[in-house]
Amino acid sequence: MPARRSLLKALAAAPVLSALGAPPAGAADPAAGPSPDRAPGIVKPLPPAYFTVRGTNAESRFETFRDTGRVTPADRFFVRNHTSTPVLDAADWRLTVWGDGLHGRRTSVEIGYGQLRDLPPVTRTALIECAGNGRSLYATQQGEPVSGTPWTLGAVGAAHWRGARLSDVLRLAGIASDAVAVQPRGLDDPYVTGGADLGRVRRPLPVAKALDDVIVAYKMNGEPLPYDHGFPARLVVPDWVGVASVKWLGDIEVSRGPLSSPWSTDFYRFFGEAHPAGGSAPLGPQTLKSAYELPFGASLAAGRTHHLTGRAWSALAPVRAVEVSTDGGGTWRPARIVDRPRSGQWVRWTASWRPTAAGPATLLSRVTDAAGNVQPERAVHNTQGYLFNAVVRHPLTVE
Repeated sequence: MPARRSLLKALAAAPVLSALGAPPAGAADPAAGPSPDRAPGIVKPLPPAYFTVRGTNAESRFETFRDTGRVTPADRFFVRNHTSTPVLDAADWRLTVWGDGLHGRRTSVEIGYGQLRDLPPVTRTALIECAGNGRSLYATQQGEPVSGTPWTLGAVGAAHWRGARLSDVLRLAGIASDAVAVQPRGLDDPYVTGGADLGRVRRPLPVAKALDDVIVAYKMNGEPLPYDHGFPARLVVPDWVGVASVKWLGDIEVSRGPLSSPWSTDFYRFFGEAHPAGGSAPLGPQTLKSAYELPFGASLAAGRTHHLTGRAWSALAPVRAVEVSTDGGGTWRPARIVDRPRSGQWVRWTASWRPTAAGPATLLSRVTDAAGNVQPERAVHNTQGYLFNAVVRHPLTVE
């Protein structure tokens, strides 16, 4: 690890803002202590109306997306932290690119924040979704035990991300033609679990993906990245599991051979009876989902027409159709898609329902994408609860 990392770790203990790329003026005071709308290790306010705190993480309440439009505001965006949010200064930030996959086998190259912003900028509208989104439904809906943070459906969000192409960053650093993998690493504190120090979050990417559509983002929805979402710079890896979009990017190893980390060997792969004894290959692309923008257990009045809304998305192809069922899956009908389907983005949909009888009811929705992928009735179980993609059974009461 370069010696400068100790300096940046010290900077994480105090909120020093840079005039260059400082977070928005409305950012929460990172020195503030815990309060009813905050959680240890997370900087921004977490109003209970919008978030459920889950340890070091904050899950968005999916039903509150109903009034947010197609893009998720930063103050509603879920937070996935392995440890705690570091508070860094853009003026002192450096991205170190190193490894035997650089031209001339040079030791390392450092890129400053100004250099990053001088590269040709691009904006990508993309979802970031935790691989464990929907994890709790393995247990509650399928009766199958899993480990990990018990997310419901709110570990996902969409944003306009602006930054430099990772391909331009790697070429500036001098990536060699025989490089096969890169491994970005964050500047958050090392992750310790079960008494083992696994180091900082890092996960390899094949060069083909790194040079394709990945960006090093420094803006989110037109503003500098908030602290909790990666300030000063983070990766955005469209369509891949969220852990690939490393926050607080500090260094990137470039290699002529395969790379690995605990986040590609012990975690973020499938284990269980349905998978190879040593686990599946490391997870790459996300899956497909649809959901109602309605709380689980909500109450709706009988004899009235309700305009149900929801979202659907697929990392595999643009959304083609959404169907809904208001009788527990007995019958299905098309929902109206509000947005033009685009690759890597979700669509909003709506359907009307006039329940006539009081009592418990179950709503379902399912998405079909342009490649023909359809949400299945059951997700294939894996012990760590990744990539839940089954049709969600949404319970409510008609009164």
